Amino acid sequence: MKLQIAVDVADTKRILEIADMIHDVIDIYEVGTPVIMREGVAPVRALKEKYPQMTVLADSKIMDGGALEATYLCEAGADIITVLAVSDNTTIREVIDTAHGFGSEVLVDLMCVRDIPARSREVEQMGADYVCVHTGTDMQKLGRTPLRDLKEIVSAIDSAKAGVAGGIKMETIDQYKALRPGIIIAGSALYSAPDIRQAVIEMKGAIGV
Repeated sequence: MKLQIAVDVADTKRILEIADMIHDVIDIYEVGTPVIMREGVAPVRALKEKYPQMTVLADSKIMDGGALEATYLCEAGADIITVLAVSDNTTIREVIDTAHGFGSEVLVDLMCVRDIPARSREVEQMGADYVCVHTGTDMQKLGRTPLRDLKEIVSAIDSAKAGVAGGIKMETIDQYKALRPGIIIAGSALYSAPDIRQAVIEMKGAIGV
């Protein structure tokens, strides 16, 4: 299992400050959608220039213009890019083909997908490297968690390709660890911690990596 930090603060300077603390202990560093919305590919490029060995995921949530948007992100240095599973299959295939052409990987985000087993198998067959169940921030406010969705996806595809995101923290990590997804994604539980490096180390220890 890999630990991914999802950093949603919209400031390239802070993105780099956090990377300075954890670049040698985090498995995947995610530049969150809010940052990309505000500053484009600049934080992705800055991270890869400073820490070329660190795996950087750009949470682009592509839904259209697959080849072009994937090209911009991969040229900036993104190792992994994301596309929404609710997108048309043509878009998803374009993102996958383009990213693979650059030597990058693709995570397909299942947010708002109703039939998780069927869609996860479908995008896996298209060549997705990872498929992630994701309870968005707005749904978390209503008490939703991604645990049930994770159970569905790991029963449908290779669990090593499954990812899970949505309000995961130390108090709940064991529930997700037990299902052995390939990637566990945590956001504010890590980047808002008083000691971010220690929080990452503790969560990695909790999932056994």
